[in-house]
Amino acid sequence: MRLDHATWQEVERCIERVPGIIVPAGSTEQHGPMGMIGTDTICAQEIAERAARHADCLVAPTLAYTPAPFNMAFTGTVSISPAVFAQLFAEIVDSLNAHGFRLIYVLNGHGANLEPLKNVVASHFDTTVQIRSWWDFDTVNALRREYYGDWEGMHATPSEIAITQATHRVILPGDAENPPERLTAGYIARHAGDRHGPPADHRKRFPDGRVGSHSALAHPDHGKRFLEAAAIAVAEDFANSLAKTVTD
Repeated sequence: MRLDHATWQEVERCIERVPGIIVPAGSTEQHGPMGMIGTDTICAQEIAERAARHADCLVAPTLAYTPAPFNMAFTGTVSISPAVFAQLFAEIVDSLNAHGFRLIYVLNGHGANLEPLKNVVASHFDTTVQIRSWWDFDTVNALRREYYGDWEGMHATPSEIAITQATHRVILPGDAENPPERLTAGYIARHAGDRHGPPADHRKRFPDGRVGSHSALAHPDHGKRFLEAAAIAVAEDFANSLAKTVTD
């Protein structure tokens, strides 16, 4: 059940049964010619809600406004500074903790969220906060390799596009029909965590918004498999994390 769709009495009963909550975190930024602006948010929310049904737990409203400064040269992107995002998340953690949630499990869908999220965790010593990105799990990565290999790339990935195709709509490839620039392993390592530099330079280097990702390889059937695999993996990880938290 979603926290924002529950009454406060229902939340109290849920906490008594399962004192943990999943907090999805995405972004509002461009995702190439065939990816919706809310792709990261959609992926995190859809997987979180499915995982919550498996784990019988609550899901918080998705954090959709997050840091994405490198994409501000692309129309529609909304970027929040890392400091503001971290402060917002810290206050969310404090609120949830005050109501008795023992585990705040963040399901992330956007690389630039990781550093500010981890900074908050480091400052909250008495609260159990677990951070996972939906692509962290072996079963999910096996599918990514099977379907796309190196064409998964870094941004506007076919895996995330496939999820939005399965849950929302299919956008014709347009300019994304042709493969993008192929990235080297060195480039991927240097720019991990969405360290893409100034927005104008980023758009000049990747004019259609894709960063090594061949989005046109996406298919709704792939998205259904990603959703299932990720939801099961997240639910199992959530349950294990909660069990450890409760016994510590």
